[in-house]
Order: sequence, then C-alpha cells, then structure tokens
Amino acid sequence: MQKSLKNTLVAGLAAGLISGLVKLGWENILPPRTPQRDAVNPPQTFLQQLGIPAKVTQSTYSYSGHQMPWASFLVHFGFSVTFATTYALALEKKVTWLTKKQGLPFGVAMWIAFHLVIMPAMKTIPAAKRQPLAEHVSEILGHMFWMYTNHEVAKEILDRLDRK
Repeated sequence: MQKSLKNTLVAGLAAGLISGLVKLGWENILPPRTPQRDAVNPPQTFLQQLGIPAKVTQSTYSYSGHQMPWASFLVHFGFSVTFATTYALALEKKVTWLTKKQGLPFGVAMWIAFHLVIMPAMKTIPAAKRQPLAEHVSEILGHMFWMYTNHEVAKEILDRLDRK
C-alpha cells in the first residue's frame, strides 16, 4: 500500500473515532431529539429500513447501569470514520475548496445533505420543516464542531506521518 494512502487511512480512522466521541458528547449537552423521537433513533430507524430486525437494532449493552445502543454506535462511528477518511483524503490531496476554514463549511454541507435532504427523503427522520428548531441548532453546530475536530486531528496526524 502506498505511504500516502496508508497515512490517509490512519488519519481518517483516528479522526473519525475521536470526532465521533466529540459528536456524542455534544449531543449530551444539546440533545438533538426529544425523548419520544429518540426512543428509536435515526441509526436504528435506518438499519430497520435496511431490513435489520428491531431485535438487533434496539439491542443494548449495559454499562454503569445505562443501556447503551451498540447498533446505533456502529452506524454513528461508521459514518464518522467514513467521512473523516474522505476529509483526510481531501487534506492529503490539497482539495482546498473542501478543507477551507478548518472544515466548518464541510460540516454545514454534511448537515444539509443528511439532515435536511437525504434522511428526510428516506423517511428516516421527519421533513426539515417538521423538525424542531432545537434539533436544527444542535445538529448544525454539532456537525460543525465534528468536522472541525476531524480537520484538526487528521491534519496533525498527516503532518506527523509525513515528517517520518
């Protein structure tokens, strides 16, 4: 495997895992959904739309007395690592129109694409106009902070690996 591709994959994986944790933390401070809408969250709904039974999508593991939705976390971190790796590739290839301003515009574009267009079109979440303002505020800011984290982590790792 070429050094450049290996570096990009390492940077994307690390950035995606770290930024995925950041986004989960963000959602604890500013929850994007009401408790009723979060009973079956978007990753669980998406998996059920793919035909995976609710018995699997809503299964949990227990940690410190909390029931944690492992299937949701797989989707969450899979999404985060995929787009962090895509972003790391854009950094490595110097695609400046995607990576300007530490990725903030890219984060906004991701929010628009997934929360206003793709997931509503798939009926995974309600249409944008039916989502509460609090959800939009949490998600747009969360996506900006998520992509900023991807930028900083991926850039640092790529810089360090390139110096080796």
